[in-house]
Amino acid sequence: MTEQLTVPRSAPEPASLATCRLYLVRHGTTTMNVENRYRGRRDIPLDAQGYQDAVDAACQLSGTGLSAVYTGPLRRTIATAQIIADEARVPDLRILHGLTNVDYGAWEGMTAAEAEMYDPTLFRLYKTAPAKAACPMGERLSDAQDRAIEALQLIGGRHAGETVVGVTHAVMIRLVVARLSGATGEGWRIPVGRGSLSLFHVTDGRIELHTLPAGDDVD
Repeated sequence: MTEQLTVPRSAPEPASLATCRLYLVRHGTTTMNVENRYRGRRDIPLDAQGYQDAVDAACQLSGTGLSAVYTGPLRRTIATAQIIADEARVPDLRILHGLTNVDYGAWEGMTAAEAEMYDPTLFRLYKTAPAKAACPMGERLSDAQDRAIEALQLIGGRHAGETVVGVTHAVMIRLVVARLSGATGEGWRIPVGRGSLSLFHVTDGRIELHTLPAGDDVD
């Protein structure tokens, strides 16, 4: 599908009948979030706060008329998505691997300070130039960005005129926003709180950022 992206306008127009209203939800807290370590593809579960984060997200989405709930394949996103689906009475989750986290390779399990010591050059690119960055023995951020965009376009194509949810990871939301906005430098690492909602409109393959959550969580 041809990629067509737009940045948000100051006063977004209401969604049309051809538009999919897509909420990207960051999964709830895990112990590695609390320790501020890169989780990557490690399949760690939500902690007690993480379940509450998911409940809070489900409550915010209650009444929006969700018709589908998508999630990445890791336990922390699946658990978050299940709570949202139960609240919305959506019978089935849809696993979409394009929503899974970046493969941080050798950095998985490390803090930012440890990752910087491991490979200062790659870490500097990760912080300031995602289009050029790659995780050591892991994934290129541009590849993760591409698959996230493709996942949103796929969902949008399936659900024109509907409201849906995709549960994913903070870095994946940031990469989507960076592609849409053209953000460069450290500004691409926007706050994305655990359990937070970001709203996108997807129309005929074109993705528009509608609303980002408030907050200061940049882990």
